[in-house]
Amino acid sequence: MAPGSAPLTEGDLDAALRRLLAAGQRDDAEAFRAGLDDAEPALAAASEPGWAAWRAALSARRGLLDGDRDAVAAGVAAAREALGACPPSASTALVLAYLAHVEATADHPDAAMLLAVDASLLTEQLVPTDPAADGGSSRALHQAHLWLSLTLTALDLEELAVAQAERGHAVAARLPDLADRWQLLRLCAQQNVELAQTLRRRGRAERARVLAGTAIAAASGARALPVDPDPADADLLDVVQAWAMCCHDDLDEALGPLRSVHRRVHRDGSTWLRGYADLALARLLTRLSQEHNGGGGGEEAADLLVDASGAFAATADRRRYRQCLLELGQATAAMGRPAEALYWLDAYRADTGRAHARSRALWAEMFVRRSRLREVERQAAVLRRHALEDPLTGLGNRRSAERRLAGLRLGAEPLSLAVVDVDRFKEVNDDTSHSHGDEVLRRVAGLLREHSRADDEVYRWAGDEFLVVLPTATQQQALAAAERLRAAVAEADWRDLPLSEPITVSIGVATAPTAEEERAEPVGWRSLFDTADLHLFSAKRGGRNRVRAPGLVDGAPADGAPDAAPADGTPADGTPVDGTPS
Repeated sequence: MAPGSAPLTEGDLDAALRRLLAAGQRDDAEAFRAGLDDAEPALAAASEPGWAAWRAALSARRGLLDGDRDAVAAGVAAAREALGACPPSASTALVLAYLAHVEATADHPDAAMLLAVDASLLTEQLVPTDPAADGGSSRALHQAHLWLSLTLTALDLEELAVAQAERGHAVAARLPDLADRWQLLRLCAQQNVELAQTLRRRGRAERARVLAGTAIAAASGARALPVDPDPADADLLDVVQAWAMCCHDDLDEALGPLRSVHRRVHRDGSTWLRGYADLALARLLTRLSQEHNGGGGGEEAADLLVDASGAFAATADRRRYRQCLLELGQATAAMGRPAEALYWLDAYRADTGRAHARSRALWAEMFVRRSRLREVERQAAVLRRHALEDPLTGLGNRRSAERRLAGLRLGAEPLSLAVVDVDRFKEVNDDTSHSHGDEVLRRVAGLLREHSRADDEVYRWAGDEFLVVLPTATQQQALAAAERLRAAVAEADWRDLPLSEPITVSIGVATAPTAEEERAEPVGWRSLFDTADLHLFSAKRGGRNRVRAPGLVDGAPADGAPDAAPADGTPADGTPVDGTPS
């Protein structure tokens, strides 16, 4: 901690973490170490598993900077253990993506790949929400995409890196902080030009030119934002844009701006940024030398590549270090120095080994496996929906209801069932049409769901009959709830349908006795359902549009209350009104 500076509080951790992540993206080791020294007391005092994971992940990053491989391994292991207690969230995805980048930088491609797969799966499950109301989730999600993109670049998976950058930009575009948008536009520019360089090397010049145009557009979009970025970030954008102009075949136009930013970076920039500027300028000079049959740029390009390889080796950027070795071999071979070319190419082969080929195969395997699993899960969800959901109303169907009823523990606590039937529904179908009948069922289902208690569950049992499960409801509570449902249907506006009269429902209620109530034998759910169904029939015979339940005990109304009757005063004594119930 700097002398005289106040210790951080737990409330400052979010801002401190943001600064540490920014320093990591710029490979600013000095700023990272100073920021972590300031934040460590507050991190140590934070008890939440998420902060424990960050404490370990940042410790792993420090171990990486210090060249302490044991500290890296211990930090990653501790972070993963802490993440086991964290719920799936954007913050969890961000820690996973950050750990993946630590492992990729430590040249552990297999471990980095597995962490990247976990982070990618989690980000795909998250739906971006309103940034003003999600408590920072959108910002964590856009940062997760950013670190995933950087990790995939380190693993030579540039197409996927571009895709992650673009997803991150889509999230950042909804954030209120313009600096977040600037950062992701700069990343999109960088990842597109990296991929353009690779495709040009593979002979796909036209596709490379298109990607370079995309990079230039992203860089221009960043510049158009009213943002004052960190000088190192601004210099990196200048390097990327000039390099994109080179990949776009605007070689002469790129040379002046790239030399200008190259001088500035070598005066003020970090070791990594100096290496990056050296590499970009070397590639431009190589292209110019090829275009002009030598042109004198080859020697300078080779010298720049040597400097760049040293910078990348010092900052543990193994991927770009290997690129420099390969390009040095190619450049010296082109200048007629075969012995030197063999030296650089042997160094490239020795450093590359087979690890990255295995990583690419592992990622492809994991990606295919993930896609297949997602398709299996989708099909299983469809089958479950067809098996347990009524397609007309969206309610659970009879099979779903029977599953739920079979799992109830009758007698442990109060429980009631309400069987609901639409009155004269056959007449609706006969007098109008089945499509109008379907609309009636949909609306009744919606009214029952809307006016049920929070914990009640509504199912379509069969035809025009519904079942409402009322957990913890005594008979008196169930009668009140059922009466509310009856009234909601009776008072609904049905005038837009060609009906001879408004829709009403009849409801039968039954309540399971609790363990404290004396009973010869326990009641099963089928017996309880049959009791409710009998009282539904009684409600139909009593005039419809009413609620019925076992109403009398020893000659007195249960709970001191009579059977519930409809609001219009129709008799509730069970006297048939108009013939056969419906």
